[in-house]
Amino acid sequence: MSQVRQVGLLAAGCQPWNKDVCAANGDRFAYCATLAIYIYQLDHRYNEFKLHAIMSEHKKTITAISWCPHNPDLFASGSTDNLVIIWNVAEQKVIAKLDNTKGIPASLSWCWNVGDAVAFVSHRGPLFVWTISGPDSGVTVHKEAHSFLSDICIFRWHTQKKGKIVFGHIDGSLSIFQPGNKSQKHVLRPESLEGTDEEDPVTALEWDPLSTDYLLVANLHFGIRLLDSESLYCITTFNFPSAAASVQCLAWVPSAPGMFVTGDSQVGVLRVWNVSKTTPIENFKLKKTGFHCLHVLNSPPRKKFSTQSPTKNHYTSSTSEAVPPPTLTQNQAFSLPPGHAVCCFLDGGVGLYDMGAKKWDFLRDLGHVETIFDCKFKPDDPNLLATASFDGTIKVWDINTLTAVYTSPGNEGVIYSLSWAPGDLNCIAGATSRNGAFIWDVKRGKIVQRFNEHGKNGIFCVAWSHKDSKRIATCSGDGFCIIRTIDGKVLHKYKHPAAVFGCDWSQNNNSVRIWDYTQDACINILSGHTAPVRGLMWNTEIPYLLVSGSWDYTIKVWDTREGTCLDTVYDHGADVYGLTCHPSRPFTMASCSRDSTVRLWSLTPLITPLQINILADRSWEEIIGNTDHAIEQGTPPLLCGKVSRDIKHKIEKLTGNPRAKKLRWFSECLSPPGGSDNLWNLVAVIRGQDDSLLPQNYCKGIMHLKHLIKFRTSEAQELTTVKMSKFGGGIGVPTKEERLREAADIHLRLGQIQRYCELMVGLGEWDKALSLAPGVSVKYWKKLMQRRADQLIQEDKDDVIPYCIAIGDVKKLVDFFMSRGQLKEALLVAQAACEGNMQTLHVSTPKESSYSDDTYKEDFNELLHKVSEELSEWYFQDGRAVLAACCQLAVDNTELAMAYLIRGNELELAVCVGTVLGESAAPATHYALELLARKCMMIPTWNLAADLLLMTPDNELHLVKLCAFYPGCTEEINDLHEKCKLPTLEECMQLAEAAHADGNIFETVKYYLLSQEPEKALPIGIDFIKEYIISSDWTLDTIYPVLDLLSYIRTEKLLLHTCTKARNELLILCGYVGALLAIRRLYQSIVPALYEYTSQLLKRRVVSVPLKIEHLSEELDAWRACTQSMSRSSEESACTPPSDSQKMVYATLLKRLQEEPLGGIVGPDYVTGSNLPSHSDTHISCLTGLKIQGPVFFLEDGKSTISLNDALMWAKVNPFSPLGTGIRLNPF
Repeated sequence: MSQVRQVGLLAAGCQPWNKDVCAANGDRFAYCATLAIYIYQLDHRYNEFKLHAIMSEHKKTITAISWCPHNPDLFASGSTDNLVIIWNVAEQKVIAKLDNTKGIPASLSWCWNVGDAVAFVSHRGPLFVWTISGPDSGVTVHKEAHSFLSDICIFRWHTQKKGKIVFGHIDGSLSIFQPGNKSQKHVLRPESLEGTDEEDPVTALEWDPLSTDYLLVANLHFGIRLLDSESLYCITTFNFPSAAASVQCLAWVPSAPGMFVTGDSQVGVLRVWNVSKTTPIENFKLKKTGFHCLHVLNSPPRKKFSTQSPTKNHYTSSTSEAVPPPTLTQNQAFSLPPGHAVCCFLDGGVGLYDMGAKKWDFLRDLGHVETIFDCKFKPDDPNLLATASFDGTIKVWDINTLTAVYTSPGNEGVIYSLSWAPGDLNCIAGATSRNGAFIWDVKRGKIVQRFNEHGKNGIFCVAWSHKDSKRIATCSGDGFCIIRTIDGKVLHKYKHPAAVFGCDWSQNNNSVRIWDYTQDACINILSGHTAPVRGLMWNTEIPYLLVSGSWDYTIKVWDTREGTCLDTVYDHGADVYGLTCHPSRPFTMASCSRDSTVRLWSLTPLITPLQINILADRSWEEIIGNTDHAIEQGTPPLLCGKVSRDIKHKIEKLTGNPRAKKLRWFSECLSPPGGSDNLWNLVAVIRGQDDSLLPQNYCKGIMHLKHLIKFRTSEAQELTTVKMSKFGGGIGVPTKEERLREAADIHLRLGQIQRYCELMVGLGEWDKALSLAPGVSVKYWKKLMQRRADQLIQEDKDDVIPYCIAIGDVKKLVDFFMSRGQLKEALLVAQAACEGNMQTLHVSTPKESSYSDDTYKEDFNELLHKVSEELSEWYFQDGRAVLAACCQLAVDNTELAMAYLIRGNELELAVCVGTVLGESAAPATHYALELLARKCMMIPTWNLAADLLLMTPDNELHLVKLCAFYPGCTEEINDLHEKCKLPTLEECMQLAEAAHADGNIFETVKYYLLSQEPEKALPIGIDFIKEYIISSDWTLDTIYPVLDLLSYIRTEKLLLHTCTKARNELLILCGYVGALLAIRRLYQSIVPALYEYTSQLLKRRVVSVPLKIEHLSEELDAWRACTQSMSRSSEESACTPPSDSQKMVYATLLKRLQEEPLGGIVGPDYVTGSNLPSHSDTHISCLTGLKIQGPVFFLEDGKSTISLNDALMWAKVNPFSPLGTGIRLNPF
């Protein structure tokens, strides 16, 4: 199993250089960074788009992508190294490549007129058509589309008219070709250009999906026109609200005939148009930066929850007549249909905007669009990571939410290196290729200082001294390393014979170490990389651990004591440049690469024995050591850094039992980000800690429900009162209006209607305020109506009339009319009032409520738990088990919280948290300890496994299994038996024979397994199980204990030639019982594989087991039919309902299974990082035949792979490998 786990991914942004860099088809959309294509897929369960795959085969900038119109699994991409690739998205692999295209494929598109051909073109043509397969495969040249007089910007095939194609040129003209018609070259230039040599490039071009001839064209300066391609006539020219607006991209809205959207190139304004109007219907300002490209999705995703029943008229209430819908204004009559626009912006941001609901369904604000050269954690905050990129910006990321929180102003050329100021100074020093070095004040968003001592030479490294915050060192291609003060005074200049690539401050004194990576000194010792090494990082706690990142796309972890490589990571898609970790989280590493991504890794699997020493409460000598001892060969890992020493000192100062604190502090130090801090805060709340001790960032995470209302109210108040800083506050800072609106929404959800109404009044949205005011009280509503009336009178508007009448304020209304000279009106109102037509309202309340408060409370409580469960599951399916557990702790559900940690294989964390929580978490803690003990058998550290099991009650049986599997010599085995309080080998033999004579099968099997001849247990145990299975009313719980015990026979005994028949029978029984357990635990993904495995063994091996292959396939079919019919929702495609005989078979099966004793553990396992796409070689699962997403587990032959999730589930229900060898599986 991989020792380095990927736990986070910061995806790249969309590149702003080429035109066709986003595309969509069905329920997927894609965009490209410089070297990789990111594919997002709709998760139907949660109705949201998730990153599905990263395709990275191109070595140079990608120029265009195009989705196949006939097959949603295929798309094509081209790049500047004259390469076109056809990809299969479902299988995530390349299916065809065209190398050495004549010229760069600058623009590319699938041909709509033929099944599998891609057309591409560069500069002035010609248009090449590559037929990928079939008898005519190969590249041909379009007969007419060549020898153009101006470069091509973009081209589009007609989707209905076969073979019709249009090209847009840099000079603003179009060229149109159509089989059987005269070709039209360089026609329809904007009128303003006629007769001039000026250029006005075509920036966007789309055929009208409902017409054979109409075409929308955007020119950079001239704007948008609707053209008729047959009569070469301009039908409409569309007008922008301001002359400054220019358009980069446009798209038709497929669900609304005649509608299209455009994106402005200066500011991110999305405009909605209808061909019948020359001005936009609606304008949405989505971002401060301009659009680069957009694409409207064909099928808008279904909404997940429908709150309204479809049959009921929206405007009808139970007591009123049907009311017609309100009349619409001219603009609203063109109301937007539900449609989703994929928006890519010039700053690399990518999002999916729901135009109907006017909100983002998904937004990745600001990714780097080029190589990331450096990454560093903030010294006083391990959750903030800064990255420096070729795109000229430094960005700061929150690694818990994986979002960018600040970005530097940009335009710095290439930034090679960065260094945080020490402590909480909130500044970053950056080193650039041509513009010297600079200091960026993060909070103010400004560059506050520049250094130019190296002239125009590239600065490859910058280092801010952490001992003296006034000193900064830089080294450069000019051979100098310069130390200066932050105000620019040069203190030292060191000359080096060649370019200097690295400098750093020693932690102990203020001297400077200089080294030259070009010498590749370390490569001579640690050989393994196949290209130069660019990133090196020593671990701050384990002195011999070195991590290297190379241009061969890999990261390697080395044990420098022996020069061995412990693990190699292949997940980056290009050269690896920077590696960093934060001293307070020494086993969480970030890496950055030319593939424009930052990835987060957990190194804790490298020190598993050490983690378990902490859990087993071993002595400090086995946890913390000194460097000299730790670097001796063969020494188990020991912590030698400052963080661990600090934890030890803090624990030694504590009075009372420090175990809970010790577990928490070490867990926070060793766990990767993504919720462990949040989890411990919730544990503290549940254990009754004083709220004043909660950290400041507690309210940013998942809060305990008793705090939710309190914190959200204060957050809303903060939003209301916050003063806008005159510097702005980082990226896309919300305006005051947006903050107030957000605050109002929070108040509304908290049921604080009056606060909501007052904020809406402040925003001028009186109608919203007034419509909700009766929810506070009729008295409040009247008061608000009076305030509105007063305001309207001051504005002298007729709108005041209904307000005054509604609240019966006759005097105010009469005064209003009189002041305006409308005396007749005033008379009329006064008369009506005299006749009693205008009444002031009174509030009536029902004396009794038929529903008691308690019943309401109960309903709400149930609802609350339902919602928190839904949220937990959402986090869990997103590969974030720790946050799923947080959601459950927030509603005091300890059992489910522990279950999520165990299902996410966060076993060490589960034991720590469970131990601290105590009684309520005990059953799950004991189960986690059992699984950890199995992990120890793998390392192997048998004594540790015994220690863990001794921490559980009723542990005799678990200790028996451990000792039975232990492969030592007689003396070692007896020592372990003694530790576990079990009889010696000889005594076990006698006890087994005695139990056999008494007919006690279980005791016989147990003691034979613990004796020198454990193979004697096999026939006895297997015959017992076979006898049971023959009877019709057997249950799983009668045979499983014996079978589970048998499976712990020592591997070398099980593999003996004399045991072949018994071994095969044991494997078959374990496979079948494993399938039943998998059904009981809802491990859907491995049930078919377990049945198949059992059938294959039955088919190929000589055995006499009372199981028939036909019976197995009948059971599997019944399970499939019955579970699918239950899980399918009514709106999905109908599946064949199960037959009566299948229902009977399934009912018998369920009777056999009975209840799972550990209720919460039911449901599939899903480890952290399962949803993260990898760039590495694609591994195919030998269980499912599908590509593995997330972590991979290698089986004992070193070649076969299954996903780590499947391996964990398999090992929990069937201990033997899927390869049928009799080797135990241990993926924990």
